[in-house]
Amino acid sequence: MRGTFYGIGVGPGDPELLTVKAIKAIEAADVLIAPKTEKKDGSVALEIARPYLKKDIEIVYQVFPMVKNFADDAGAWEKNKAEILALLNAGKNVAFLTLGDPMFYSTYIYVFRLLEHEDVDIRTIPGIPAFIAIGSRVGRPIVEGNDVFTVIPGTADRERLEEVMAVAGSAAVMKVYHNSAEIIDLLRRNNMTKEAVLVSRAGLDDEKIIYDLEAHADEKLNYLSTILTRRS
Repeated sequence: MRGTFYGIGVGPGDPELLTVKAIKAIEAADVLIAPKTEKKDGSVALEIARPYLKKDIEIVYQVFPMVKNFADDAGAWEKNKAEILALLNAGKNVAFLTLGDPMFYSTYIYVFRLLEHEDVDIRTIPGIPAFIAIGSRVGRPIVEGNDVFTVIPGTADRERLEEVMAVAGSAAVMKVYHNSAEIIDLLRRNNMTKEAVLVSRAGLDDEKIIYDLEAHADEKLNYLSTILTRRS
């Protein structure tokens, strides 16, 4: 009998922000899939979930290429899929850990698409996205009344960023690590820096909170960096 596949959102960083359902799924798992990139050792998602791991849990690290379209490197994805299916076919419950929420800009989405057409029992467990946690962390309501909220991927091209920021009222800008100076400049042009806060590695031990974005525009940021802002 095939095992169950769990996609588990572990939130932005603080282990206490995992849901009860997420913890129960981790405890029910025989194997944990810990995603990582080629360039870094270890897995942030795994470290967040570590307080809830069973002593005899099997941990499998899988490398996922940092590409915009997983079809650009289908070989790596198919290899990971085959490994997961082999574990499930052996009757093991497999949990795939992912930062934030599984269905929100996550690696898990690609894994889900690979497995959803297989004969697999998939159970996806939501997690808290970084911008939601940041609002509570810094005491900033994210939307009020009839506010319209926009989520902007910092990895989008400049034309798209300009187009969206021109009409955004309240916004979260995700993944601002590689072009932060450009993003902060666009926010300034759209009167969105005065009310902005940038949080890097929210909920982790080395969390960094920046309110004066323009003074830190040239600072190198961690991959897990998010800006929460509204138009002045």
